[in-house]
Amino acid sequence: MKNRYANLAHLSSLDPPHDYREIYRTTLLHEFPWDLKLGLNLAFNRSFSIPSIAAVLAGTGELTQRTQKRIDDTGILMYELILNGFDQPAGRAALRRINQIHRPHDFPNDEYLYILTCLMVIPLRWVDRYGWRRPCCHERRASHIFYRELGRRMNIAAIPGSYEEAEEWLDGYDAEHLTPNEPAARIEQATRMLLLRRLPKPLAAIGDALVASMYDDRLREAMRVARPPWLIRTGLHIGLKTRARLLRWFAGPRTVPLFADGIKTTTYPHGYDISLLGPATKPAAQAPDGRSAAGD
Repeated sequence: MKNRYANLAHLSSLDPPHDYREIYRTTLLHEFPWDLKLGLNLAFNRSFSIPSIAAVLAGTGELTQRTQKRIDDTGILMYELILNGFDQPAGRAALRRINQIHRPHDFPNDEYLYILTCLMVIPLRWVDRYGWRRPCCHERRASHIFYRELGRRMNIAAIPGSYEEAEEWLDGYDAEHLTPNEPAARIEQATRMLLLRRLPKPLAAIGDALVASMYDDRLREAMRVARPPWLIRTGLHIGLKTRARLLRWFAGPRTVPLFADGIKTTTYPHGYDISLLGPATKPAAQAPDGRSAAGD
């Protein structure tokens, strides 16, 4: 398809340290909108499955009792940051709200860092496997720089110095801490609907097995999800690979970006107030750039 790689050519001409937000936005909004949205969902699923994190989140009921709202709130806050950056009013408001939401939870730095590296790495790993092309080095660097900047503004320490170092750190933490636990199982059961909605209706009958096929063995074990039949796992793999080839051979560059008409969610059909997203929290002093003045 003519101009299929036009966006990639443009991204390759940019400078990641300076243009990381444009690179990351183009990758998400134009190049891999379906894949990266799904990848971000998988990243959150993984980060919510660490036993200590899962216990806190299951205990609040935000993901198990108010699932749709929590999913929508989290998505809006992330996409506002991606769309607007850290210094525009909407991006600053989203960052401020993220810090307020996390303030009551005394997670150690490594747990925040695990969530951050999941967001940085897991979506691009999905694209690496099932995207219509593999992410280029600029896209990997842009993902690292974007989430490094987010982490800096959340006062997360010891962020790896490169995308490759973040992958290594994530895999090591995963191997040690991603273990079977009941809170993660409850959260997965409640949030599975998010992935089920992405499946075509004719596949609804095998939806649970298809969702389970999107998880790797370690994540399935942590969430106590049974390994799906080989036929379904293989069928999903072949289907996603076929989709990638069709997009590569027959689709042109996306001309209308994701969220061109704004961020639409089930919970907020008529819009939303960023300052009211998430659970109710006590307001706290914030630094001018949205960082928590208390050092969250």
